[in-house]
Amino acid sequence: MDPVVHKLWPELDWIEDEDLREKTAAVWGYAIEQSPLSAEDLETIPFTLLTKKAVSFMAHKRSVVHVCRDSARTMREFYGDTLPINMDHLISGAILIDVGKLLEYERDANGKIVQSRYGTLVRHPFSGVGVAMRFDLPAEVCHMIAMHAKEGDSGQRTIEGLIVHHADFMTFEPFKLL
Repeated sequence: MDPVVHKLWPELDWIEDEDLREKTAAVWGYAIEQSPLSAEDLETIPFTLLTKKAVSFMAHKRSVVHVCRDSARTMREFYGDTLPINMDHLISGAILIDVGKLLEYERDANGKIVQSRYGTLVRHPFSGVGVAMRFDLPAEVCHMIAMHAKEGDSGQRTIEGLIVHHADFMTFEPFKLL
């Protein structure tokens, strides 16, 4: 596994399936290679361009993964096997939902992070699925990438997809109030 990717995503170790863990990391490695942004940029750029205040991209992304894992553990504690949750798919999907933003964002002439023309035409749920499919990620994981944002509102989300969607929005929408 690329040490740069593992440094960004220590949560990769939570994925028990070694093949899925490696593929998830490979998607991130490829996206970093293709991005105008560096891995270091991800620690400082805002996670969203839609609010006045925002934490860093990686602080938000990692918090989503933690909220997903903690929510799924709580559901398992109270619901047992009644609600089946594939933790490996959930963690992989949570790590990958915004990987397409590496292709959606760029710096303008003044160094400010902006949405690129490509990002305007092909939002991150679509570009993220494209990269994930390149590395043969399971359909269940691609589903979470595709369905996590507003593009998924008219479709049916899986259990893991619902968890990821709500974790992402509950860690985004409070920033709209600041």
